[in-house]
Amino acid sequence: MHVHARLLLTGANGRLGKRLIRRLAGTIPLTAVVRSRAAANSLAQLADGLDVVVLDYADAAALTRAAEGCSAAVHLVGIVKESASSTYEAAHVASTRALVAAAAAAGLERVVYLSILGADSAHPNPCFATRGGAEALLRDAATPAIVLRVPMVLGRGDPAALSLERRARSRFVVLLRAASLEQPIWSGDVVDAMVGALGVPAEHATLDLAGPESLPRSELIRRAARLLGTRPRVLSVPIGVGLAAAWLLERLSSTPPVTRAMLGVLDHDDAVDPGPACRKVGVTLTPLDALLERCFKPETEPPSP
Repeated sequence: MHVHARLLLTGANGRLGKRLIRRLAGTIPLTAVVRSRAAANSLAQLADGLDVVVLDYADAAALTRAAEGCSAAVHLVGIVKESASSTYEAAHVASTRALVAAAAAAGLERVVYLSILGADSAHPNPCFATRGGAEALLRDAATPAIVLRVPMVLGRGDPAALSLERRARSRFVVLLRAASLEQPIWSGDVVDAMVGALGVPAEHATLDLAGPESLPRSELIRRAARLLGTRPRVLSVPIGVGLAAAWLLERLSSTPPVTRAMLGVLDHDDAVDPGPACRKVGVTLTPLDALLERCFKPETEPPSP
């Protein structure tokens, strides 16, 4: 990795942020940026000498002060589901606009942004659209930015991995559009990619990064079930049924457990060639079966971030 003076990490309290902190602890000074004191407290024992700053992600002046002395930033602010305290526009566009301004003011050499497959500013889904808007801001910025688009990220103990395991252990599973294509990637590979992106020549690039296999969601559950020694029966339900239910929940609750935009993201077909991205940032992908084994059988997992 290119030697940086200090790394600025936004959205540092997320699972990937914490993994990246563990990976880089002791190798480079880190400034972790979070939105709340509770988030800051969750990082307190993560690494010796970690500098944690609490601020509003949309506050360009505060971000500029946090970026002083840094030479690069990894931008991990992002959400799949909106809430009263965090909208797609705020989490994706406003935070990125502020970071672009801070990067220019503080003289950062590069930015690495973790986006999602399907991001497109013209997309009718607001999550994909605002992710695309964030990418556009970075492409037009003076500071070189590498955008890493990823699908479902699976890591030991992560909500997505636990949900997959619950389904694989069930006798009967109901899926919305079971033929939807998934291309899950191991969390450690994503961390490797972010570290690799900090070391390549500073330039604008957008890279589609995913696991080595794209397969229907129903088959992913069956692959996990074979590893666990189970045989769930899978029933596919049209996505329209889920969208109708989500619409009703949105009308009945100010904090619905599921929204139409969230389902749209989860329903996206992921089928990309990760080869160019892997070669660019120097990542060797974990095979799908090994990934599942690491998620469900921790004793077989090697040390990871």
